[in-house]
Amino acid sequence: MKKRLTSDTTRAIASVFRRLDYERLGPIYCDEGGDAFWKAKRGPCRKLGIKMAEVLLGRLKPKGRSLYVGAGVAELPLLAMETMELGREVMACNLRAKEVRLLNRACAGLPFCISAQDGGKAAGRFDHLWIVSVLNDPERFPELAALSYGRANPATFDASRFSRERKIVRSLTDACLRKLTRPGLVTTSVEEIPWIEDWCRRHKVSGSVEEKDYPTALVGDPVCLIRVGTR
Repeated sequence: MKKRLTSDTTRAIASVFRRLDYERLGPIYCDEGGDAFWKAKRGPCRKLGIKMAEVLLGRLKPKGRSLYVGAGVAELPLLAMETMELGREVMACNLRAKEVRLLNRACAGLPFCISAQDGGKAAGRFDHLWIVSVLNDPERFPELAALSYGRANPATFDASRFSRERKIVRSLTDACLRKLTRPGLVTTSVEEIPWIEDWCRRHKVSGSVEEKDYPTALVGDPVCLIRVGTR
């Protein structure tokens, strides 16, 4: 039977989404049209976030630790679920300091906060890694993202820049996955599976992708679960 969030948690999530400053979040998420973007996305973002939180509610153990790399608005229902339902510790990281301030203001009073730091530098060990739409971020890795999404133009593709971006992504993947206890769980987008599988091959660690994937509201990339080190 599928687990559901308690009414206390869903009310807390709804309150956070009401308190978010969408006017200031607009320019962070969009070059233009931020008001229209959040008017269309805030409801689906909350609802799909709750659905994904309920998926993880049935996968994660109480009192564990999770590392969230690139935690933003979409991750807030997950952070609430882990801390309020399972009593877990979460290390939520986001390099955009302005967004971090806005998120923490909206989440005041809840048992988690978001840090303006590199997730690869988080201390300690974790049994769950959330890294969604980070390793193929088109703003940070334009050539890599173009190739990942099948949009690379062979006439203009910058192979040397791609090589530099790949080195950075591999370094970030290494930094995060080496913190994962085994067996551990990785939540990532379908498009980022190759980076997790590449790490598993290079480190001779088993990795098994669950068949089902789950929709997301903001980026649109489906999210999947990968079991790491199960054998």
